[in-house]
Amino acid sequence: MIRLDDIQIFVQTVEAESFSEAARQLNIAPGFASAAVQRLEKALNTRLFVRSTRSMQLSAEGERYLPHARAMLDARSQGQRALASAQDSLSGSLRLSVPSDFGRNLLLGWLDEFQHQHPALSLHLRMSDRAATLTREPLDAAVRYGALSDSSLVAIPLVENNRRALCAAPSYLERAGKPANVDDLRHHNCLRFVWSEQLHEPWLFTLPGGNKTVSVSGNRISDDADTVRRWAVAGEGLVYKSRIDLIPDLRAGRLVEIFPPAHCEPSPLNLICADRSRLTPAITQLKTFLQARCARLLDDYWQHVAASAGTQKGKPRRAAPRR
Repeated sequence: MIRLDDIQIFVQTVEAESFSEAARQLNIAPGFASAAVQRLEKALNTRLFVRSTRSMQLSAEGERYLPHARAMLDARSQGQRALASAQDSLSGSLRLSVPSDFGRNLLLGWLDEFQHQHPALSLHLRMSDRAATLTREPLDAAVRYGALSDSSLVAIPLVENNRRALCAAPSYLERAGKPANVDDLRHHNCLRFVWSEQLHEPWLFTLPGGNKTVSVSGNRISDDADTVRRWAVAGEGLVYKSRIDLIPDLRAGRLVEIFPPAHCEPSPLNLICADRSRLTPAITQLKTFLQARCARLLDDYWQHVAASAGTQKGKPRRAAPRR
């Protein structure tokens, strides 16, 4: 049986013009290189080199065999590249369930980019703030906020350190005032949303003195978190939801953050699968893609926050009016 590794050592020896130099280039022992060529000669039942105490050169048979040896090595390389290309180029269907706000305002554009990279991939998107039952519904994965309640599912972190943010439009704060602490929320119009038939209330905060929940109230509730965010942008009340969803509005000044980020409830973002058998190449590459996009979004936002803070700090103070 002819071994491709032996053929590679034969070709390398021809190019290096010695066993010792070929062995050095391949990072193997010289004796191993010599034994490989001898093994190949035995398999071919011919002498590939004419050896003497002072020199070594290709035999006539070796010269005839050399182009075929190189062709076999080229075929192996082409096969490896074809397999790698097949793994990078995804096909088939990708069936996802995603939350409304994150899905509509951020994920849609990212999925466009992902599918353009893999045009043979067919995308089936379910956009809803109802928790999909991955074990019973025809879905490959779901994007979800929060900790898993079902430990049998597989959670792949997209953003582990994400938190909610308490925000309001400048127009609302001018009209109703800015809450000084969490207890003040009881006197504000708090816009709430329903997630999978459950109202997101009370609101949890992680304060320096410990966790605290506050029962809030307001005149608007929706089962679509995107609608609740839009109400907040319109100045209708306070919103308390994932920072990732709010970043475009925070950067544009449409919303203002009220409490320090560390005081708000953790809201990790995960890619969820029913079991490990669902971790297909499409899901694995989607995970890597979304992790990179989320990290870039957050990095850009925090750089924006730092730059804005530096600009405000560097502004000259207004002179006090003369009396």
